[in-house]
Amino acid sequence: MDFLHFLLSQNNIFIVAVAVISGIMLAIPALRKSGGGSAIGTTQAIQMINQRQAVLVDVRPAEQYQAGHIAQARNVPATEIEKKSAGLPKNKPLVVVCEQGRDASRAVSKLKAQGFTEVVALDGGMRAWSQAGLPVTQKA
Repeated sequence: MDFLHFLLSQNNIFIVAVAVISGIMLAIPALRKSGGGSAIGTTQAIQMINQRQAVLVDVRPAEQYQAGHIAQARNVPATEIEKKSAGLPKNKPLVVVCEQGRDASRAVSKLKAQGFTEVVALDGGMRAWSQAGLPVTQKA
């Protein structure tokens, strides 16, 4: 009872409110990342490619893909992901890439619904890849 009286006393209610609001604000980014599907950074993507033979799936339109993409990436436009996903391996991890990272998370959800278990989005998409100074090719 003394603890409850302490929390509700007029002098301490403000401190308790600030602590609760701070805790909520700290938890929001973690909740957003876990709720919106998993996303990995460029370093983690490279590790998945090198160590686990992950397959890159570029969901940008063909024109953007041809203008510059990550080497070895397969172009499966987001609008066709459900139709063309049969050509993707289910026994390897998939790293989904788009321009900025938004379309990739939607594609991850669609692929998971189709039975792909290890699917992640590249956080920041091609922009993050280019900003990290990583190689981009125009070869098909």
